[in-house]
Amino acid sequence: MSITVYVPRDASALSLGADAVAKAIEAEAACRNLDVRIVRNGSRGVYWLEPMVEVETPAGRVAYGPVQPTDVMGLFDADFLHGGVDVLNLGLTDEIPWLKSQQRLTFARVGVVDPRNLDDYLAHDGYRGLAAALKMEPSAIVQAVTDSGLRGRGGAAFPAGIKWKTCMDAAADQKYIVCNADEGDSGTFSDRMIMEGDPFVLIEGMTIAGLAVGATRGYIYLRIEYPHAQRALEAAIEAATARGYLGDNVCGSGKAFHLEVRMAAGAYICGEETSLLESLEGKRGQVRFKPPLPAIQGLFGKPTVINNVITLATVPVILDRGAAFYRDYGMGKSRGTLPLQLAGNVKRPGLVERAFGLTLRELIEQYGGGTASGRPVRAVQVGGPLGAYIPASQLDTPIDYEAFAAIGGMVGHGGVVVFDDTVDMAAQARFAMEFCAIESCGKCTPCRIGSTRGVEVIDRIVAGDAAEKARNEAVLRDLCQTMVAGSLCALGGMAPFPVLSALEHFHEDFEGAGQSAAS
Repeated sequence: MSITVYVPRDASALSLGADAVAKAIEAEAACRNLDVRIVRNGSRGVYWLEPMVEVETPAGRVAYGPVQPTDVMGLFDADFLHGGVDVLNLGLTDEIPWLKSQQRLTFARVGVVDPRNLDDYLAHDGYRGLAAALKMEPSAIVQAVTDSGLRGRGGAAFPAGIKWKTCMDAAADQKYIVCNADEGDSGTFSDRMIMEGDPFVLIEGMTIAGLAVGATRGYIYLRIEYPHAQRALEAAIEAATARGYLGDNVCGSGKAFHLEVRMAAGAYICGEETSLLESLEGKRGQVRFKPPLPAIQGLFGKPTVINNVITLATVPVILDRGAAFYRDYGMGKSRGTLPLQLAGNVKRPGLVERAFGLTLRELIEQYGGGTASGRPVRAVQVGGPLGAYIPASQLDTPIDYEAFAAIGGMVGHGGVVVFDDTVDMAAQARFAMEFCAIESCGKCTPCRIGSTRGVEVIDRIVAGDAAEKARNEAVLRDLCQTMVAGSLCALGGMAPFPVLSALEHFHEDFEGAGQSAAS
């Protein structure tokens, strides 16, 4: 009887040798005349244990990791196909504490299913959300998303239901659903994991959005550096179309929804929704003036819903299990769960999906295991390169949109990058300004010129004497205020946040030659 072995095809697992491990298992099984079926699943997000191999047993899946090709013969000798004891044996996958304590709703199938097998998706509650939506009026779908409290998971945290209702109410002969999959923030990888590990859930979410607002065509604007995601999405779109889940007659409903992948331009600014639309139309990616809002006049001048991957991939569980079910997770105005991506100087990097309310300290210490260096945490940047640097004294802040705003931070896309006490925060502040200067679309002066001058002023602060430091610091603060108030979009408007937070919490690094407190 065939034994099923799961080896991830996630890009991170591949970079750690997952393909070679799969080939080694296949070859060793053949040598021993064993009937083994290898399924290439997504990653569970336990990245310090990748490649993590799982074996289907009567008791459930048993995990082994991190597995290298040289370990494979020993695993067979230990009878790992039947859950045998080995130094790499992690026990039942579902009982691994790091995974067991999570609340996986959006990521419920990632690492569980074969991402390119539609039948596997259906066997794990796939397309139940769409089935529910097809029985509802468009306004009822929009109301369910509104009642769930779902806010955009791409950074701005704007209520998804309000955006959908605006588009639904706009009269037009054509409407669009656009997925912003141009994931470019430092320390973020949740979008990639969904697209590589459960692409059908994104397709289902976009289809539901189309039904809700009356859109018949959708585009996934995908980061150019994600070739594995592109292949997974295109295979899933082909399978969904062949089975009637996409096309002119979705599930026999008489309603149409067509979907395609468009590769991005490789520019950070195209993660901003109006720049994305410009790029999708074949133009240079530059910010548009608002109003009009994209929900009223977006792609090709037509009403358009733009949400990021996690937002759209969360919609199916809301329609399947109800708005109240989803809303019961979280705290305050931050409802549901958030896939947090833990990276940087951390012992156990990976993806943690938990309800809002978890503190940064719990995330870093309980899930991350502290710093990889073993030194104290000094700063944490949440929300990508535009996010403020949060000092160790504020690690007990709950992960919540309003709680973070109260300390000058942002949750953003949920990327969490950890730094120990050897970090040079003046250099980090300079990096934020330099990043903005490089990635600016150039349309507005505060961003284009301000960021360039900001780099120069930071250099003068670090190199100057005490009197010059004080004068240049005043100039830098004034420049940051101009960028915040005058930039057209969040790139120039938020690039000062990490700079100002570094000045506020780590001022000593600007007083010497850019040295941290630890040195």
